[in-house]
Amino acid sequence: MENKKDKRPFNKWLALINIPIQMGVIIFAFSYLGNWLDETHPNKVFFYHKVVLLIGVFLALYNTIRQVNEINKTDK
Repeated sequence: MENKKDKRPFNKWLALINIPIQMGVIIFAFSYLGNWLDETHPNKVFFYHKVVLLIGVFLALYNTIRQVNEINKTDK
């Protein structure tokens, strides 16, 4: 029983360290996709890069909030 309690903080910190890496990968991927869309489908009115990048940022924030809530549920 005591071993499970010792491993919990390590797993918690590992999950918290992993969150910024996931955010960076998601935002980079959506930025790359937006640049690719702007280059292959140019449009004077609609900027794909900005819209797709904002979607990526919101998805990264949603993922972060979801993971932190999950960590807090298992902590109690």
